[in-house]
Amino acid sequence: MNLVPQLVSFAYIWFIWFILMPNASASSDIKKTQEWCVSSVKQTRKQETRMRKDDITKVWPLKHEQLLHIEDHDFAMRPGFGGSPVPVAIDVQVESIDSISEVNMDFTMTFYLRHYWKDERLSFPSTTNKSMTFDHRLIQKIWVPDIFFVHSKRSFIHDTTMENIMLRVYPDGNILFSLRITVSAMCFMDFSRFPLDTQNCSLELESYAYNEEDLMLYWKQGNKSLNTEEHISLSQFFVEEFSASSGFAFYSSTGWYNRLFINFVLRRHIFFFVLQTYFPAMLMVMLSWVSFWIDRRAVPARVSLGITTVLTMSTITTSVSASMPQVSYVKAVDVYLWVSSTFVFLSVIEYAAVNYLTTVEERKRFKKRGKISGMYNMNAVQAMAFDGCYHDADIDQASLSLHSEDSIKGKSTGSPSTDSPQIKRRKSLGGHVGRIILENNHVIDTYSRILFPIMYIIFNLLYWGVYV
Repeated sequence: MNLVPQLVSFAYIWFIWFILMPNASASSDIKKTQEWCVSSVKQTRKQETRMRKDDITKVWPLKHEQLLHIEDHDFAMRPGFGGSPVPVAIDVQVESIDSISEVNMDFTMTFYLRHYWKDERLSFPSTTNKSMTFDHRLIQKIWVPDIFFVHSKRSFIHDTTMENIMLRVYPDGNILFSLRITVSAMCFMDFSRFPLDTQNCSLELESYAYNEEDLMLYWKQGNKSLNTEEHISLSQFFVEEFSASSGFAFYSSTGWYNRLFINFVLRRHIFFFVLQTYFPAMLMVMLSWVSFWIDRRAVPARVSLGITTVLTMSTITTSVSASMPQVSYVKAVDVYLWVSSTFVFLSVIEYAAVNYLTTVEERKRFKKRGKISGMYNMNAVQAMAFDGCYHDADIDQASLSLHSEDSIKGKSTGSPSTDSPQIKRRKSLGGHVGRIILENNHVIDTYSRILFPIMYIIFNLLYWGVYV
């Protein structure tokens, strides 16, 4: 369209040159005409250049901006500034709970956050009463609530393939503003009953700049404003309940603010910890009881078994502690592992007591037998030095030799025994008790076979009765 004046000017020049002024006498007039035409063309070009500059510097409002009167209002101010607080309704659609971290004491949640309010400045005439929907590009030009998440560590709006933001404007000025957000926030967890615990976490929403005098936050439909997907599941937790609540927060420098809460209850699955912690601990405790059935003279077998079970329990305790935060109170799993470790440790102490008492009893028995031949004493001492206690075979040999010596002496002297019946009864009782202690297994092993399982069963009944 800008070339039309130029074409008209050139056509006019040629028309004068060839038709109206063919004579040479009119050359001076032609020159004047040409100069005039050239000047008019230059002026036309200057005007076009000036128009182009004006078009570059001036931003013409878009059609929807003209319809919404965006250029006619100052949207840095909230709707109804100076009057009553603007009500902003909220509803949330929880898409997923991505992770729960006991070490960091936080959770990560993805959800759709929707705001509802009315701004009469954005009302527009419509014969069909249909709304207009926009993406994130209009958000920078109008007023929107400044909601933030209390105790959040990090958050972001999804931007694949475009920013997940929707703005819907109705003819009467009602607005729907929707976001898809992922938030990681703190959850103050109590691990005193871990892993038989139930955690209560909440995500808190609040306006950052506008207190209750300027903005009023509320749930759009009460508890029904919080919706969840049916397939929400976690590896270690079962989501028992979702609920919505509201309250107030006070800041000494700025005043009272409306605050909304997204509450959810998490119950931990116990089966994983039964397989990884409780069941191995039970096996180690029961394995330590095997030493009660091993001969007390098998020192290497019983000692190695006791040390192995103690080290295994220590490894289980360390692995559980490494995956938990360093809290200053006792957890339920700590109680179970400590008691189980105590049972394993007592089984080792039990054999130490058996070995020591057996050695003491054997020494006393040898002293009561009197003098034994030098060769026998040497063999017994060597056997004692080898495995820590005298052998029953050596004791039986000593008893046999002493019995033969006593019988020979009795025959040679021919003197009858002068012991009273009471003394004989005491000697027979003492010999019977001695045989119980020295023959087969020690009496402590016999009692331990019964007491250890009974005590451990009682402990398990009390433990699971209290914590479950």
